[in-house]
Amino acid sequence: MTTRTISNQIAFRYRTSDSATGVTRATTKRLAEHLGVDETQAIHIALHDLAARLLPQYEADDGALSAVQVRQIKKRAPQGSKRSVRSSLFDKETI
Repeated sequence: MTTRTISNQIAFRYRTSDSATGVTRATTKRLAEHLGVDETQAIHIALHDLAARLLPQYEADDGALSAVQVRQIKKRAPQGSKRSVRSSLFDKETI
């Protein structure tokens, strides 16, 4: 019986033409040359960029605050009754 181990490598096959779902080796070589890295590093950079754009970069929170939590925040935060504008982006004459 053969023992099978989990590998940190995967099979990677280049496409015969560039498309939305894959690239040719020539494109990977051009990208690597442009970045000043080898092909493997270019693939890692591309995957990292994709992961940063698509995957959440933080843990999900518990959702919206409950009414009780909002009341607790309002109770603890200073709630001045007088409000004034110290400065404005608009001229007073045009308002």
